[in-house]
Amino acid sequence: MAAQASSITPETRRERVAWHRVRRAEILYAQALRRVAHQIGMLAGMFEGGDTIAEVEQKAGLLERSLQIYAKTIEPWAKVIAGRMLADVSRRDEAMWNTLGRSMSRALREEISKAPTGDVFRSLMDQQVTLITSLPLKAAQQVHELVIEGRISTAGRASDLTAEIMKLGDVTKARANLIGRTETARAASNLVQARAQFVGSTSYIWRSSGDVDVRPLHKDLDGTAHLWAEPPVAGERGERSHPGCIYNCRCFAEPIIPTRF
Repeated sequence: MAAQASSITPETRRERVAWHRVRRAEILYAQALRRVAHQIGMLAGMFEGGDTIAEVEQKAGLLERSLQIYAKTIEPWAKVIAGRMLADVSRRDEAMWNTLGRSMSRALREEISKAPTGDVFRSLMDQQVTLITSLPLKAAQQVHELVIEGRISTAGRASDLTAEIMKLGDVTKARANLIGRTETARAASNLVQARAQFVGSTSYIWRSSGDVDVRPLHKDLDGTAHLWAEPPVAGERGERSHPGCIYNCRCFAEPIIPTRF
């Protein structure tokens, strides 16, 4: 499709404001995920300089098991945190549609209110819980791989292995920030798509966040129309995605509503 759409309308401006509010949910979500990273860093604090390679490997085995147990322990908490983020995003999405609906018909507002977003919400919840619990599991995997690499390397030293393991907290923090940023935007985008398609929308206009941090590829996409069924190329490696559904994307979709409304 990729046709160039008309200039930004007052409705688009209101939608952009509503989308930026989603960023607040992202900040809170990332803050919560960083608590997991902090705990992982605390667990990695069992390592000290001066340990022999045998002592480092023994502690590494203990850390790996501790991280696996931690992943199971935080699952109930993960459901609460993920649910809170998704509920926040869903409320903001409903508010955005209500705002847009004021300039449209009563029939549209009533139709949107009936949209079956429950399945989307439950799917997103499962995905978020998996991502949150993957933080310590990924760290445990990294510990295991570092030990194996240390054994294989003839130059492997206890001090080098200790230094790498003690970076786990910072590595996990970076991943937590990425999850918080990407997943909040993706959740918002999925909810917009669910409601839009329910009322018969088959396409949307790609809108960027309109600031200097927008990547060049997304600047080119800004203002172009696309089918929900055919996401455009939105990644530097040729990945196809709707706005907000690819890593570090802050763009959003402006649904094109059927003329019957």
